[in-house]
Amino acid sequence: MQVLRAAGVYAVPEGEPNQFREHGRLPDLSVGTYCIPVGGKDGQDPHTEDEVYVVVRGRARLVAESGEVDVGPGTVVLVPAGERHHFTDVREDLSVVVVFGPAAGWRIQK
Repeated sequence: MQVLRAAGVYAVPEGEPNQFREHGRLPDLSVGTYCIPVGGKDGQDPHTEDEVYVVVRGRARLVAESGEVDVGPGTVVLVPAGERHHFTDVREDLSVVVVFGPAAGWRIQK
């Protein structure tokens, strides 16, 4: 067992417009926190893994090929592997717990 105490804690991005910090990794999943400051731009590319977003702090809009949704604390969204998606209109500093299955980058490494 591993307690992921830093998961979901907002961290001011350092040197990058946004910040992703990984907190735990197993072959079948990984967990991290993605932070975007107010007004920040999300330039992520589609992932090769399925993803679950759990919004812990902030407000924004998640735009994906399959639809759009306003997100805030408590919102949970599943994004399938390969689907283009990004956060827009970040109105409050955003802190999102991200769960990848399998672990982020796993399919690329194989």
